[in-house]
Amino acid sequence: MAEQLRLMAVHAHPDDESSKGAATMAKYVAEGVDVLVVTCTGGERGSVLNPKMDRPDVWASIGEIRRAEMDAARAILGVEQAWLGFVDSGLPEGDPLPPLPEGCFALQDVDEAAAPLVRLMRQFRPHVVTTYDEEGGYPHPDHIMTHKVTVAAFEAAGDPGRHPELGEPWQPLKLYYDVGFSRAKIMALHEGMLAAGLESPYGDWMKRWEDRPDKGQRITTRVDCADYFPVRDDALRAHATQIDPDGFWFQVPMDLQRRAWPTEDFQLARSLVDSPLPESDLFAGVRETARAR
Repeated sequence: MAEQLRLMAVHAHPDDESSKGAATMAKYVAEGVDVLVVTCTGGERGSVLNPKMDRPDVWASIGEIRRAEMDAARAILGVEQAWLGFVDSGLPEGDPLPPLPEGCFALQDVDEAAAPLVRLMRQFRPHVVTTYDEEGGYPHPDHIMTHKVTVAAFEAAGDPGRHPELGEPWQPLKLYYDVGFSRAKIMALHEGMLAAGLESPYGDWMKRWEDRPDKGQRITTRVDCADYFPVRDDALRAHATQIDPDGFWFQVPMDLQRRAWPTEDFQLARSLVDSPLPESDLFAGVRETARAR
């Protein structure tokens, strides 16, 4: 009997799991993989980005509302979900930037903050872990901290000499970084919209792209998950304080998205198994190992 495959996706805030790798997770759930989303913070300092939800009663209960939104998104994606319990750092703005709030996630000691994630890794025993790159995908302090904590936990979870009080060691076999956007992807969606006679929401992106680093060359793994884009979008809409259902993210028709760019993309950052690149499966090389156990 092959061992049950398990995937852990570590994210900074509720809603990140639905905007980064969500269709991939839904695909693996449908294939029988156990998927656990780990949410590092409660999103308490997040903005209300949906104008229909920008109300005093929402702001007064933002923490509770975002937890309820996470519950709804989790059910849509079919995943399990766990909170690490850290407090959202907020996104500082200004020049110079103001200091981060005392006690927030981004100001924690990395090894100490990684400890609850080590415990979860040893309990859930993921074969594959996904998170953000060293820049956080984008430079939000909580995203950067999520990267640091996940890498630290990935390296510590399998070491019997580290945190013996947190359970039996378990070494995940692969670590991936989400590559949500690349120049080629945005170009494909932009040109697809124009070819269909539609106004592209990516026009300004293309104009600014010369000032943006292109992470397309980092992509090692493309997971074909277009059939699960509607599930991803439903999960996104469940985060009603964060996503405007009439906004930017839903302006490209679904059939065009599926044709123009049918994959979600990742960078293989660590691997303890042989899996020739490029890949089309996060479990490439792992499936053989799981069958052998």
